Amino acid sequence: MMLAPVQFKIRGDSAPRSRFLLGAASVTIVLLLWWLLTAGESVETRYLSPQILPNPVEVLQSSGSLYTERNLTTSIAYSFFRTTVGFLIAALIAVPLGILMASFTSVRDFFRPLSTIGGYIPIAVLVPLTLSWFGLGEKQKILFLAIATFVMLLPLIVNAIDQVDDVYLQTAYTLGATPWQTVFYVLVPVALVGIYDYLCLTYGIGWGYIILAEVIDARFGLGSLIITSQRRGPYEHVYAVLIVIILISILINNALAYVGKWLFPYRE
Repeated sequence: MMLAPVQFKIRGDSAPRSRFLLGAASVTIVLLLWWLLTAGESVETRYLSPQILPNPVEVLQSSGSLYTERNLTTSIAYSFFRTTVGFLIAALIAVPLGILMASFTSVRDFFRPLSTIGGYIPIAVLVPLTLSWFGLGEKQKILFLAIATFVMLLPLIVNAIDQVDDVYLQTAYTLGATPWQTVFYVLVPVALVGIYDYLCLTYGIGWGYIILAEVIDARFGLGSLIITSQRRGPYEHVYAVLIVIILISILINNALAYVGKWLFPYRE
């Protein structure tokens, strides 16, 4: 029987060079398709008008005015502060609560209905709710991000603890460990890698919520730049800011992955 190529082998490994080339090919194809759909000197010669999708060259050319005219650096700083503080508030509550829920059945049963209900609430609905609760200031934006992140993070923390194999618990019980000793010296240390990964994941997703957080009454912020560009133009700035958000998320993800390798070298 003929062996399948590595590229089509189920859960097969691939060389770093192959991963880079295939990833670069996918990005190149998307950019080429974007350029073809928006190429043309006039609106009549384009498949898509600039009001729907501007040309990537036009987006690149307009990005300079984001720095000179719209305080892009200040907006990045505001968005970074709001996202980070909101994430830290959510993590400070979700991590200990998730550990307790996964460790003790009574705690899980008590909070399970609330956790389940929270998971079904659309994130966009939290915008008008937090506006009515906290007003239009910075508190609303930070707490919106905190609530949105908490709702997503809590079940992930519970899942990280649930994934710890029972053999560790049986060994701890055999050695005479108390329930609290089992939690702090067995469950949490074994699940720490998964908890870290889930924290990194939710922090990155929090950057996707920044547009909703800054949709109303935000003087600075990347979400505010997008809303302003949609209303007043130029429309190219909408896509330029989206690219900035993507680049920031990639940089943060890579930085956190590097820190993870330093914190957990045994995972390699």
